Amino acid sequence: MILPIRAFGDPLLRKKAVDIDPDYPELKTLIDNMFETMNAANGIGLAAPQVGLGIRLFVIDISPLAEDEDYKDIADEVRVFKKVFINAKILEESGEEWKFNEGCLSIPEVREDVKRKSTIKIEYYDENFEKHTDTFQDIRARVIQHEYDHTEGILFTDRLSPLKKKIVKGKLQKIAHGEVGVTYKMRFAK
Repeated sequence: MILPIRAFGDPLLRKKAVDIDPDYPELKTLIDNMFETMNAANGIGLAAPQVGLGIRLFVIDISPLAEDEDYKDIADEVRVFKKVFINAKILEESGEEWKFNEGCLSIPEVREDVKRKSTIKIEYYDENFEKHTDTFQDIRARVIQHEYDHTEGILFTDRLSPLKKKIVKGKLQKIAHGEVGVTYKMRFAK
């Protein structure tokens, strides 16, 4: 089932999410619905707060990037990078900071360069509640950091310079008031 994505301005997007346990109701169905919602919106990541749930869960599928010329060196890894992250904790961020033009399904029509570290070490549970500690680099680390931020109540626009924040302020206000054209289901703040 495709779920409505919460738009910028929804207070849930600003709250730190809580851990869940293996008995979380309908977890498998929720994960399936999140992947379906993300795919329908042409996204590569989606966090539970974006669909109205204040829990530490996000899904990622960057396989659509495998055909992008920018990722030809890691196309095989990208092609199969579809993961579920539950109760994730970033343990370490390292490497050089690099800029990348980010967007967000909750903030349509806004894209800006964001600096993030190139490598992360993260602890998380998968969809079967098996615990993992993994290190990720490149675009994989970038997408994980972006979705992880959602579980911390942080949006990519929070990481912009003061000048860039001023530039996008008007667009953000329009999104908060539902003045945006999207091809996927959205729920706007009241």
